[in-house]
Amino acid sequence: MVAQAAQPSSTFSGLRPLRVSHDMVGVANLIAQAFDEDMDGSGRAAVDPTRAGPLNPESSKEPMSSPRHIIESQQFDREFMATLFERASQLAEIGRTNDLTGYTLASLFYEPSTRTRFSFEAAMHRLGGNVITTENAREFSSFAKGESLEDTIRILSGYVDLIVMRHYEIGSAKRAAAVALVPILNAGDGAGQHPTQALLDMFTLQQKFARLDGLKVAMVGDLLYGRTVRSLAYLLSKYKDVQLTFVAPRVCQMHEDIKAYLDRNGAPWRDEDDLNAVLPRVDCVYMTRIQKERFLDRREYEQANNMYRLTPENVALMQRDAIVMHPLPRVNEIDPAVDADPRAAYFEQARNGLWVRMAVIQYVLNVWG
Repeated sequence: MVAQAAQPSSTFSGLRPLRVSHDMVGVANLIAQAFDEDMDGSGRAAVDPTRAGPLNPESSKEPMSSPRHIIESQQFDREFMATLFERASQLAEIGRTNDLTGYTLASLFYEPSTRTRFSFEAAMHRLGGNVITTENAREFSSFAKGESLEDTIRILSGYVDLIVMRHYEIGSAKRAAAVALVPILNAGDGAGQHPTQALLDMFTLQQKFARLDGLKVAMVGDLLYGRTVRSLAYLLSKYKDVQLTFVAPRVCQMHEDIKAYLDRNGAPWRDEDDLNAVLPRVDCVYMTRIQKERFLDRREYEQANNMYRLTPENVALMQRDAIVMHPLPRVNEIDPAVDADPRAAYFEQARNGLWVRMAVIQYVLNVWG
């Protein structure tokens, strides 16, 4: 029998539940159009406060009237993140629990993954739960026979308690949530968003600086197709005096919808070409790889690749207490020689994904041990 999650109450009022339309007819082919459809015209996520509620750590028996989906970063506010990060820190100390004995997670990945998939699966095991998975849902599921995403989600909803999904189309997580009977956790929807990556990035920043207000962050590399930087920009904008600098090749510049959102929320940003000039001024350099698989024009990819690369020589320009982050995998944008520098935080960042995703799983299932 599939275990049931509990009725939400007031502790986690910081998560704004996502409204998902049941009559969605598909996802736009153009990235700009798809990005625009994620907004309600004000730059905010389209949400409905009746969809899901906050967490009550002491309530774990009553069924939820509506599953809690984690779809995009606009759902989170400071209160939610503070509480989630406190729980993630606790889980890092205790290592594992048996809170989710009898619960099952489905890992449904239509695109390759190492850190996200394995950290979610490891998180579920460390919480005492079970995992069912497919190596490559594009090839080794009924998708290969022509089954729609919606039908796959309907079927899996009858087998498991939550679904972690990565898909190659922007908006696919919303489509899944529209028909799911259990929580959908967006593990990346094409060039759209990656909300749990952004949460673990924010957790890492807090661990390193003991604050999130006033940080100066440079995002470098593929900012057009990079879902991680999109999600992270949304979260950073919720903090006071944060300054963002975008350093990207011409064909990979941050999309205008993010810049407009930052403007509306009073978060200063600027575009820069000279990475070395930026390095001494920031607290965090967030590197990303140029995503070859997203480019339709190989010449544009070749033009962008290798334009920005961190080496020990330019890392030496950074402040002593600054850090280098990267969602990984890296290709050649960070010289392996940088790994030995104490400012290299990307492997610790990846490890933090385990604790944050354990906390996220507990949240969506309303099981807070």
